[in-house]
Amino acid sequence: MTSLNISLPESMREFIEAQVAEGGYSTASEFIRELVRQAQKRHAEAKLEALLLEGLNSGPATPMTEADWEEHRQRLRTHLAKRRVA
Repeated sequence: MTSLNISLPESMREFIEAQVAEGGYSTASEFIRELVRQAQKRHAEAKLEALLLEGLNSGPATPMTEADWEEHRQRLRTHLAKRRVA
């Protein structure tokens, strides 16, 4: 694990220390790591939502044919083969 030094206003330091003292976290580092994990989760959810909206706005849905499924299978096989070589 690596270290990261940050500067905080006194009020933020006191807030972090209060969260640790209340027993929700064992250290200030644990509290900060949890905040970062929450931010990462929000970022991933926002990215997923944007992709879903992109799909919804990409035009009318069309039925999947057997040829479409086979094309996807072949692309997956190619992708997996490249990963095995790398």
